[in-house]
Amino acid sequence: MNGLLRTVADTPAPEGTAVLWWLGQMGLMVKMKDTVICVDYFATKTEDRRVAPPVPAEETEGIRAFLGTHDHLDHIDHEAWRVWARTCPEARFVFPAIHRKAVEADGIEPERCLGLNDGESCRVGDITIRAIPAAHEFLDREAESGLYPFLQYVIEGSGLRIWHAGDTVRYEGMVPRLREFGPIDAALLPINGRDGTRYRANCIGNMTFQEAADAAGEVKPRLVIPGHWDMFAFNSEDPRKFADYLDAKYGDAVPCLIPGYGEPIVLKARG
Repeated sequence: MNGLLRTVADTPAPEGTAVLWWLGQMGLMVKMKDTVICVDYFATKTEDRRVAPPVPAEETEGIRAFLGTHDHLDHIDHEAWRVWARTCPEARFVFPAIHRKAVEADGIEPERCLGLNDGESCRVGDITIRAIPAAHEFLDREAESGLYPFLQYVIEGSGLRIWHAGDTVRYEGMVPRLREFGPIDAALLPINGRDGTRYRANCIGNMTFQEAADAAGEVKPRLVIPGHWDMFAFNSEDPRKFADYLDAKYGDAVPCLIPGYGEPIVLKARG
């Protein structure tokens, strides 16, 4: 078994506890009780990525669900999803419902495909996954179907809530929607920002590190983790700027952790 996955298997996550492992970019592994899920894990080796996948796709096993927030390579990694459909035969695949045809084209049986839209949820093992829209530069929505192509997930279980923001900018009504779920214990937020050069190259953007800090300051998770800063040289940011700005503006009210690859982050339920 892959070394990190062996660590995950050997790490207890009893009721009232969740353990997280950052996998680079917006990749996150979450364990609650005996359920392990992966969100936005980019496992395909490409020439332009600066960090190798901590768990090669073909070595991945024991995962109950793979979640993708939207259909970009570093979020729904189709090459890896085709591998995981074989190596994790019991796994479910969670994604924006608008992408169902693309996911089923990966050879994943329809009964294993859990497409979500705004306000919808699903349960996998000990974990519940709830969806709200994301605005990846724009708050897009297909007019005919009402489906959103970009989502954020709130992951619940063991008395804890984890906000995975996917790729998004802040939009009107986003923070009130998040507050409806109740207190957030940890958040993974993109900080890479956006600009004209990237937009002209069809690289659509996210929150700047200042906007991400303000979103965290409004939601006030017990821990905030910056993401989307490490993988590609043309689309990166310095997470220390985020941490410094967050500290300067919100202090101890919103603790920050700059993650290391595959390092366990242990959360305990409130009280």
